[in-house]
Amino acid sequence: MTLKRIFSYFTCVVIFTGTLSAQTKPQLTYFELKDVRLLPSPFKHAEDLDLNYLLTLDADRLLAPFLREAGLPQKKESYTNWENTGLDGHIGGHYLSALAHMYASTGDVQIKQRLDYMLSNLKNCQDANGNGYIGGVPGGKTIWEEIKKGNIQASGFTLNGKWVPLYNIHKTYAGLRDAYLLTGNQEAKDMLIKMTDWAITLVQQLSETQIQDMLRSEHGGLNETFADVASITQNPTYLALARQFSHHEVLDPLIKHQDKLTGQHANTQIPKVLGFKRIADLAQEETWADAVHYFWESVVTQRSISFGGNSVSEHFNPTNDFSKMIHSIEGPETCNTYNMLRLTKMLHQTDPQGRYLDYYERSLYNHILSSQHPENGGFVYFTQIRPGHYRVYSQPHTSMWCCVGSGIENHAKYGEMIYAHKEAELFVNLFIPSRLNWQEQGVEIIQENNFPEQASTTLHIHPKKQAATFTLHIRRPAWLTETPTVRINGKVQKTNSEKTDFISIKRTWKKADRVEIELPMGIHTEQLPDRSNYYSLLYGPIVLGARTATEALPDLLADDSRMGHVAKGAQVPLRDLPILTSEASAIPSLIKPIEAKPLHFTLSGLRLGKENINMELEPFYKIHDSRYIIYWPQATEKQLQGIQEKMEVDEQESLRLNALTIDKIVCGEQQPESDHFIQQEHSHAGVFDDTRWREADGWFSYTLKKQGNTNADIYIKYLDEESPRSTEILINGVVIGKLISQPTDKGVKNNLIHLKQTLLTQEKLTITIRGADQIKSHKILEIRILKQQLYNTIN
Repeated sequence: MTLKRIFSYFTCVVIFTGTLSAQTKPQLTYFELKDVRLLPSPFKHAEDLDLNYLLTLDADRLLAPFLREAGLPQKKESYTNWENTGLDGHIGGHYLSALAHMYASTGDVQIKQRLDYMLSNLKNCQDANGNGYIGGVPGGKTIWEEIKKGNIQASGFTLNGKWVPLYNIHKTYAGLRDAYLLTGNQEAKDMLIKMTDWAITLVQQLSETQIQDMLRSEHGGLNETFADVASITQNPTYLALARQFSHHEVLDPLIKHQDKLTGQHANTQIPKVLGFKRIADLAQEETWADAVHYFWESVVTQRSISFGGNSVSEHFNPTNDFSKMIHSIEGPETCNTYNMLRLTKMLHQTDPQGRYLDYYERSLYNHILSSQHPENGGFVYFTQIRPGHYRVYSQPHTSMWCCVGSGIENHAKYGEMIYAHKEAELFVNLFIPSRLNWQEQGVEIIQENNFPEQASTTLHIHPKKQAATFTLHIRRPAWLTETPTVRINGKVQKTNSEKTDFISIKRTWKKADRVEIELPMGIHTEQLPDRSNYYSLLYGPIVLGARTATEALPDLLADDSRMGHVAKGAQVPLRDLPILTSEASAIPSLIKPIEAKPLHFTLSGLRLGKENINMELEPFYKIHDSRYIIYWPQATEKQLQGIQEKMEVDEQESLRLNALTIDKIVCGEQQPESDHFIQQEHSHAGVFDDTRWREADGWFSYTLKKQGNTNADIYIKYLDEESPRSTEILINGVVIGKLISQPTDKGVKNNLIHLKQTLLTQEKLTITIRGADQIKSHKILEIRILKQQLYNTIN
């Protein structure tokens, strides 16, 4: 069954009765990847780089966790990084999906051989396990047996002491599904069904309450893949399983149109919503479909920035305060946009709207395309908008982050949304050079352009017979500055109303007919969603950025450390960066094109200190190996001094603290806690006002790194409350300090502990926080290892 045919399942399983709406019933069909081939463009270049990256990865090292857990001999040692520290095997699942997409997109024989090799070895693992399971989760057999018996110990990023095992195996499920749907591999289908039967057995003795408790642990889009299995098999049992794996703590507020997303780990939630949408479509469940639409609207219109990304430090920030995103070096995560594009594709199919395509295009050019290095093919985790900072890129054999997994998929499927069709109607959604084989109509379409450097595209129409009659719908983007001119074989055409999302032309097309479309673009600005005085500059759909000063870019290529994906170089104080000095409405007039340099502009009206300067703008997706600015602070001359003084006051202490920091952990944040090997017993994480914390009736610990035998201090940031709290601090098992609640002066406090001489020579420090005196610990916000210097302002 192909992706195109999978929706035939609508006629086979009906769970709810009632009138269908456009929200659940497909209104158009996307072409299969094998019918679309990219032609020379930045997207084709990215596809080629990704193909090479896929072949550079060692399949035997990716298979090692699966073989180990199945009790089979490993051919090579597992990769390091996230692949041997708890999330073993997750990249292997992504790898299946990426290979399947790449083979469908290119027909490359080496890619197909690699896919077959992976599937053959995973089949051996499934056979050895004997129960349908395939996975690299360390000690997986033990925890699955515990869960099966109802022994469930779940938190946001752990399940029975393991690092998000449900999320991990979701990648294997998705990889098997993609291998079947995109390449027709029957073995992948059989393996997928057997593994889904294993999941049914896993939860069949659990109550709904127990399953919902388990789903507090990040679990990817398991509900989506189980719904896909229902569609593939036309068996409603699997759709019931998909419902069981739908997390109502997230779904129920969305049904009520309540935005409860602030402070939540963003990419934990988005895949769940993909599953809600898939179930809604199969079951014709309009209530769930409406909840999904509400989620998309909330995230895209209130939580996303100009390049389409969302979140800071992996969490949704408040809709009315984006200041943390401006200051943080952990901006929007590529995985989030990967999943938001998948959701957008699903929504557009059942409710075609130009605004979905506008978001898709914006995110594709400015986030996804920009997240791959144009020379070595490395992938980006965080694309921060902190002015003057930079990004870090993966390397094939050291970096095994989630955004590497989604990254190897992203650049293998650029053909999936360029075109769509419905009977004798063809939709041109994106202006990406490509060749389309429209088999049903016996027509080949070739799209050629140099977009966005040239604001136009050309379609060459070649019926395989003498002529073909169909309607051509060409997307009318929201960023057009005037009515586009359309020419057929050089003759200007009269087009339909500007109020529609598409320009529609119905005619009998003959061989070599040529359609030319001008796409007038202009400069415009986009303010941060909280309406603060930061502006992004765009030309049409393209976000413009400027390269900034040449401060050092350490760790530009990531090593295999757990936090290697973060650009840890010095942060340039915001006061030392330029400010736009004009009324916000006048900003576009400050931008002038540079002759003989397409998509390059001069930005004037900037103030750096007391000096007026100009800077050169270019497409952000072309800026690599450099510090950059894509959001500009704005102030009128009258406001300027006050803005600069506020920047200096706001940043002075945090920059000083960052300069002294050797390692740090933000408590309650999923990825940093995982990367610092959290252990805990009877502890709880929470959030208030977008500030995350962790407290304990029992204890929790992290392992932080210190530089050799250098002198260092331990810095602890915590919340003192009205209720009595008492906290003991241990390092490598030895009590070295205690926090005791004071009756007055409640609020956020800091404590500095000097390390004992015996600890100075130890490079790794396990810092344990535990409740003392038979009461809870304080809410701990942050722990740092600092270079030992005089730090008078810390207490």
